[in-house]
Amino acid sequence: MTNLLSLGNRLVLATHNQGKRLEFADMLEPLGVQVDSASDHNLPEPEETGTSFEENALLKARAAAQATGLPSLADDSGLCVVDLDNAPGLYSARWAGPEKDFSRAMQKVQQALEDKNSTRRDCFFICTLALVFPDGAEYCFEGRVDGQIVWPPRQGETGFGYDPIFEPLEQPASSVQKGRQTFAEMTKEEKHALSHRSRAVAKFRSALK
Repeated sequence: MTNLLSLGNRLVLATHNQGKRLEFADMLEPLGVQVDSASDHNLPEPEETGTSFEENALLKARAAAQATGLPSLADDSGLCVVDLDNAPGLYSARWAGPEKDFSRAMQKVQQALEDKNSTRRDCFFICTLALVFPDGAEYCFEGRVDGQIVWPPRQGETGFGYDPIFEPLEQPASSVQKGRQTFAEMTKEEKHALSHRSRAVAKFRSALK
């Protein structure tokens, strides 16, 4: 894989999510690879018809690689709440509706837990990365971080999606002074050190070496 993706290569990041794009750009910068976005190539968003995070990630990366003729990286990720049978899971983005209103999605999570009279707040974020080359070579990498749902949401400077209600079990050193933090309350660097996405990217970068 090192010979296929090396310094100066171009890589298409197959996402239209601005928050994800910025996170990936930061995490991939040390590779010295030029990262294009899906928008740079006017790529449509393919319908996510897979039955797993891996299937959906591969579906998006394959479509981008085929359309651009470039190596393409896509992720599929979601929030899985244990007492909701791991929902929203694959449908995490869909819970936000066509308007991508994650305040609505977070409220749905809280309401679903209340409807079940659940006091258990265990959850996890999962991310599967798929790297697909135009010649058909494919690689997948998975990252996971465990946490708990908090309510009401605790927003910070950099969070997006479900970050304001996700408090990871592992906390940054600054939590000693600040108290336990949601992903949204952490600095960009603190979140990158702990997140499901960064753990998947770490496996990806390790494979390149």
